[in-house]
Amino acid sequence: MGFFIHVIDDETLQTACKIARQEKWAVIYFKDPTKIPLEIVLASADNTDGKIITIVKDIQEAEIVLGVLEKGSHGVMLTPNGIIDARELGQLCRKANNLEVSLEELEVTKISHIGMGERACVDTCSNFAKDEGLLIGSYSQGMILVSSETHPLPYMPTRPFRVNAGAIHSYLVSSVSQTNYLSELSSGHKVLGVNCDGKAREIVVGRMKIEVRPLLSIDAVSQSGIPVNVIVQDDWHVRVLGPGGKVLNVTELKPGDKLLGHTAPSGRHVGLPVKESCLEK
Repeated sequence: MGFFIHVIDDETLQTACKIARQEKWAVIYFKDPTKIPLEIVLASADNTDGKIITIVKDIQEAEIVLGVLEKGSHGVMLTPNGIIDARELGQLCRKANNLEVSLEELEVTKISHIGMGERACVDTCSNFAKDEGLLIGSYSQGMILVSSETHPLPYMPTRPFRVNAGAIHSYLVSSVSQTNYLSELSSGHKVLGVNCDGKAREIVVGRMKIEVRPLLSIDAVSQSGIPVNVIVQDDWHVRVLGPGGKVLNVTELKPGDKLLGHTAPSGRHVGLPVKESCLEK
């Protein structure tokens, strides 16, 4: 059995909390735009079996509601303005659930010091976990999992919000089905943080930091023979991730070392996969 309640003040908020704790379903409409009342209801009903459905006015509010307290309302109710709203809401709800990217083991085949160029650091609005990073690559058919700066260094503090991602031409996986060039990212863009098990989450870019640095080219190959390349800053403090979350300094890599990466069908247009003849090398 479910209940509907319109939250307009503290009294109705307390009623909503009680219903959320005791009943199977609670459908709630909040009069005011603040999400603090929803936070209170979610916290009050934590560790109970009830489900909370929040009525929202548009897709933007739905995205916010599904992220409140890092877990969000169990669902949202929206009167769509058309089929596009319905499709976007479906995509949003799927995204709010567990995102995953298939990872596989890659073998390093060649390391090359290639001179100077522009590299980009992706400074995000979230802290990465120690086994998390971004998937970066020179070719659309494959990327390498580049570590965040969560691991201690002897000469500088950690910056767990950052990934020293690589040369500005590189592809970055920005969603389960799309890539962006590092050069086109800016504050407010979204990228996909991925851990060593392939679990992924959407992360907001706070700033892109592009500077001239010496560059290192890492060539690798998948078990099925797909070539993968990433060009990163040529410095010991830049790291990539290997099987089991092993942290590897890029300047110490050698042929035969194992890395984690992602491969996909080659060929992309404006970041989206497309079936066409495409040679990248």
